[in-house]
Formats: sequence, C-alpha cells, structure tokens
Amino acid sequence: MATMTLPELAKKMAKLDFAMLATQSASGAMTARPMSNNGDVDYDGDSYFFAYTQSRKVAEIQAQPLVTLSYTGAVGMLGGPPLFVAIEGRAALIQDRAQFEAHWTKDLDRYFPEGIDTPGVVMIRVHAERIRYWDGEDEGEIAA
Repeated sequence: MATMTLPELAKKMAKLDFAMLATQSASGAMTARPMSNNGDVDYDGDSYFFAYTQSRKVAEIQAQPLVTLSYTGAVGMLGGPPLFVAIEGRAALIQDRAQFEAHWTKDLDRYFPEGIDTPGVVMIRVHAERIRYWDGEDEGEIAA
C-alpha cells in the first residue's frame, strides 16, 4: 500500500467540489447528503460547508460530531479509474463572521440570499482524523 502525503492528496482533490456528508441520525442510523465546498478546496485536513442552524444535519452534528465525508473524482488520467477519498472526522459548528468571510464564495449567495448576514447561517468545519484514498492502483491512508 503506497502512501501519499497530505499535500499530494490535496493537489489531486483540488477539483473535487461535492462530498457526501454522513452523520448519525437520532435513531442511530447513518444518513448522508451532498454538500458543496464551493471551490474552497485548498485542502489541509479541514473541509468547510455552510448550512442553516435549523437543519437536521446541524442537529445531528450537535448530538454526535463524528462524521464521514466521501469524495469521488471524475475519470482519471488516460481514462483510468477516478480518485476516491473517504474522510473520518470531527465536525464543529462555527458562527464566527470572520470565519464565514474567509470561506465564503459568491456561489453561496444562491442558498443564503443575505450572504454572511443571512439569519441562521452556520459553517460546518470537518477536521479529518483519518483519510483513506484510492487513486487507480495507488491506495493508502493518511492520519491527519
């Protein structure tokens, strides 16, 4: 099993926008939904997403902050298999306006019409604890 460094993996992840964010529901079942990082993919072990505080995913994170993110890339070089990344991490809810500004992109205005001043907006930060990747014949794990 080969081992890529986090900066090497980050470079390969640069074009991956959507992830499936899996949380544990109140019944104990796992539930997942697509989340966009809106091009904020300068990956250093932390992923950032915006949501509304009243959403089910936020309630689930408050009850159990251990989450999973899964990314799938497009077809690899020369038509080979795509990049797959699975991240186990701990989610935190951030309500700091300065942090919002640091991760806000214009595309978010579509979902949050008043920008960072939209009532009930919260940022989810997922800090990776373990990262598994599959990149063609190369696969490995990075402890973050």
